[in-house]
Amino acid sequence: MVSRKWGVRLIAGLAAAASLVSVAGCGNSGNSGDKKDSAKASGDAIIKVDNTEPQSPLVPANTNEMGGGKVIRYLFEGLVSYDAKGKQHMEVAKSITPNADATQYTIKLNDGWKFTNGEKVTASSFADAWSYAANVKNAQKQGSRMSIIKGYDEMQDPNTPADAKLSGLEVIDPLTLQVTLKSPDSVFPIQLAHQSFFPLPSAAFKDMKAFGKAPIGDGPYKFKSWQPNTDIMVVKNPDYRGSRKAANAGIDYRVYTNEDAAYADLQSGNLDVMEEVPQSALKTFRTDSSVKAFVQPGSSYQGFIIPESLPHFALGKEGNLRRQAISMAINRKQIVSKIYQNTKTPSTDFTSPLVPEHSAKLKNSGNLQYNPTKAKELWKQADEISKFTGSFKIAYNSDAAHKPWVDAVSNSLKNTLGIDASGDPYPTFSDIRNRVTDRSIKTAFRSGWMLDYPTAEDYMTPLYASSSADGHGSNDGDYKNPQFDAALDKALSQTDVAKRTADFQAAQEILLDDLPSIPLWNEDVAAAASTKVSNVHFDYTNLPTYNTVTK
Repeated sequence: MVSRKWGVRLIAGLAAAASLVSVAGCGNSGNSGDKKDSAKASGDAIIKVDNTEPQSPLVPANTNEMGGGKVIRYLFEGLVSYDAKGKQHMEVAKSITPNADATQYTIKLNDGWKFTNGEKVTASSFADAWSYAANVKNAQKQGSRMSIIKGYDEMQDPNTPADAKLSGLEVIDPLTLQVTLKSPDSVFPIQLAHQSFFPLPSAAFKDMKAFGKAPIGDGPYKFKSWQPNTDIMVVKNPDYRGSRKAANAGIDYRVYTNEDAAYADLQSGNLDVMEEVPQSALKTFRTDSSVKAFVQPGSSYQGFIIPESLPHFALGKEGNLRRQAISMAINRKQIVSKIYQNTKTPSTDFTSPLVPEHSAKLKNSGNLQYNPTKAKELWKQADEISKFTGSFKIAYNSDAAHKPWVDAVSNSLKNTLGIDASGDPYPTFSDIRNRVTDRSIKTAFRSGWMLDYPTAEDYMTPLYASSSADGHGSNDGDYKNPQFDAALDKALSQTDVAKRTADFQAAQEILLDDLPSIPLWNEDVAAAASTKVSNVHFDYTNLPTYNTVTK
């Protein structure tokens, strides 16, 4: 999930990822906090949290940034979820059973789930939502998530009927959905935690834009109001049946365009939880008596993308040399230490230390290490192919604390490569995302990714697969390499964990050579909460579990 800014360490043997087995519910249990803290809370308080204005209406498959994503994940519930410890919970799904080669899954639903308008959640609620997301006519930003399902390719034809259904989805009965995939995918049960696989009520399809402004979900909270550029309010859903039950009365997502202003509100008690403290507070927040500080390993990625369309940087000899030179010219450890007080972990691959497939010893990982001498050599080799002229800019949104690192990276490029490099600020996150989405941006640009579900696949398919390029997903640089696609497909076809891990790593080695983005660091949790609240936890996405917070 794309983040404006930006976890307890995951248990390495996640149940759904450990082997290809039938997944069945064994009873749900909510995320619980400290019992002593819980005793102090009344459970009738609205929790105030910081947010950004969503880029689009709140439709799950059309949201790929966290301003909207943080709201959607609590308005809706899917087939499965993951708690703060990385444990999978069956939610609407009663069981998810694969065939022998992971090309087909039979999903049984629990009876009794309802949307907040009273409509029953059925197999059609999922099948219709997934087909809508896949249909090219609907231009859903997360539509490529459905590319694993049979029939997706046919639905990319502009002449596809508006009511077309994915051929790989068969509603056996109201509580049974059979899913046939295009090719084997052994991590499909994990991917189902992603919001693009959430169900939609029939009312959504009558006017999706209007629905997105007042969504009807089946999650732990229900929609109350949305004041653009001010806040979004959700309140507890008393009919929610899942594991993520609300311990508070609701969540007020307050829009901030200045992180320092949000932190000041936190210190004064006018804000309850802030997912990441501003750069200005990194030296002091741990000892600030006016807040509760949280520091722990995290999974979010920060870097910048150089679009394939940018002159001198297309996939190939010259482009690869320049990307590698730029990456080697950056002293990640120094930036993390001096600017961020070691609250970030320099990247060693394209994933994070919180997923089992992570490795710091992959082939081509040296491209992420500071090596100014080699950087100069590679840049010179690229100039011998085609001389680089002009400037190199990194676009970023100035409503979050990106300027310090962008300036530091730009200075490194100036000093090492001798080029004119600088930051290119945009006023808000929405401003830059709109330019990225419509492909009108003509510079490199910052990118952030928050893990959607706990597997290395989530760092790969949505960000670098060819099927996610050209506006069909989050491959914003439009990177397309058939060799990478084939390596990724091979990993997904493996039902043996060790072999799958090795194949994911082989796919990463291709990314480390091509560098479709320049990984900088993983964002550790560096968050804070008001002293008035308790039971604040962080999950694998680096986000607070807002439903557990009490006041």
